[in-house]
Order: sequence, then structure tokens, then C-alpha cells
Amino acid sequence: MTQLSTLRRPRLLIRAARIGAREYNRDRHLQRLLGYGTLPIPGSALMKLMDMERQVDDLRREEDAAYSLVRHLDLLIALMGEAQLYQASRASLYR
Repeated sequence: MTQLSTLRRPRLLIRAARIGAREYNRDRHLQRLLGYGTLPIPGSALMKLMDMERQVDDLRREEDAAYSLVRHLDLLIALMGEAQLYQASRASLYR
């Protein structure tokens, strides 16, 4: 969670991801990003998504032609959605 909270991305990208995260559907979004099959638990999915997002952000910073804003936004939406699920699962353990 510390790594996620220290991400520095353009404000408009984060704002759009927050709006998209409201409609986050784990089955639909993760299947598209991670591939079809059994979905990993939120903590594991979060780590995979962070690695994928870091690679896409590197492309953005390098102004690489392979950079996809839509993919980057999808990854950030999934990251935020999974972070919420992870925090909720951790909170339920301590109740």
C-alpha cells in the first residue's frame, strides 16, 4: 500500500482513474488486463498490476509510440479498485 500511495502520475490521469474506479468490476476488468482464468487474490493482483502500470508509465515518460493512454487508465482503475478490495479484506480480518 505504501508503494501505491507514493505513485506520482499526472493529475488528470489520476482524476479520470478515480472516476473509473467507482464502476470497477473485478471480473470484467481483471480478466481483460491479466487474461482469462482464475483471478488472483487482491494482494497478488495488486502486485501484478503495479508492475504492469510501472512499465506503461515508463513508456509514457519516454514518450514511446507504444504508449497507450487507454491501457494506462485501465491499469490505474484496476489498481485503485484492487486497493479498495485489499483494504476492505484487511479491515475485516481485524474486526
